[in-house]
Amino acid sequence: MPTPVNRQIVLRSRPVGMPKPGDFELVESRLPAPKDGEILSRTLYLSLDPYMRGRISGARSYAQSVEIGQVIVGATVGEVLESKHPDFAKGDIVQGYSGWQSHGVAAGGTVRKLDPRQAPVSTALGVLGMPGMTAYVGLLDIGRPKPGETVVVSAASGAVGSAVGQIAKIKGARAVGIAGSQDKCDYVVGELGFDACVNYKKGDLLAELKAACPGGIDVYFENVGGDVLRAVMQLLNMNARIPLCGLISEYNATDTVPGPNLRPLLFNRVLVKGFIVSDHLARLPDFLKDCGGWLREGRLKHREDVVVGLEKAPEAFIGLLQGKNFGKLLVRVGEDPSR
Repeated sequence: MPTPVNRQIVLRSRPVGMPKPGDFELVESRLPAPKDGEILSRTLYLSLDPYMRGRISGARSYAQSVEIGQVIVGATVGEVLESKHPDFAKGDIVQGYSGWQSHGVAAGGTVRKLDPRQAPVSTALGVLGMPGMTAYVGLLDIGRPKPGETVVVSAASGAVGSAVGQIAKIKGARAVGIAGSQDKCDYVVGELGFDACVNYKKGDLLAELKAACPGGIDVYFENVGGDVLRAVMQLLNMNARIPLCGLISEYNATDTVPGPNLRPLLFNRVLVKGFIVSDHLARLPDFLKDCGGWLREGRLKHREDVVVGLEKAPEAFIGLLQGKNFGKLLVRVGEDPSR
């Protein structure tokens, strides 16, 4: 039997503008061995998320950059192959942060054991993972929607945006999405229950958004920036709130991006607050209880866009930055024994 190897995708060069396949490299190394208090797992699923673009840029950010030659960061779900930690056993399924590789070693305190009987384990990277918690914390703690208010969310068919709109509906608000195709708009209205969705690539964005929000916008959950933000700014109500989650339209910019006119924020006393979900880990139990319950009740739906094979991660990630994914983007690295 051949000796197992660890397949890894490392950063070959820092991207300038949109990343290219040549900025990444697939390498092989010896299988790592766990030390006391650690586990060795084989990766089942790898999460691809927009924040990774900032981590490979080298620019100053809220977290340390990936260095040239290092494995790209990322959340994973894996199966424990060997454990030297008393809380984990061979065969356990765990959520951790092994990154873009087929196997990883992690300290026991940095992973979370999953129960496949409660939900498919892949959901720990989406609706019951970081994207879902980002939606939950950003909307409820910063957006604070009230019954009858209008909540608008950009990138509405994505992992974060789709959860934002559904939670807004659960809380009694109107949910209006903004997405990049008619198929995506049809999905968030017909399947997820949004009240309306605007295709920003078709027609007059401001006019379409105004028609979908006749009473103005009370909460805007920001994932995109650019032209979408400029249109939203003109429809904000007094005391509106903006949870600032991301600005994906600007992540590959090589020049300074022109900003929107901020005067409406002043006149309407708008609250804008940027947030990073890792600063809100105390909310994890509430998030898992509420969103896990809503998921099991069928009130919170989700969609996964799964590509197969670790070697496909760079191409899929580039597609994510171009808006080609439809739902939570995952790479299936290994066979899932829980399915």
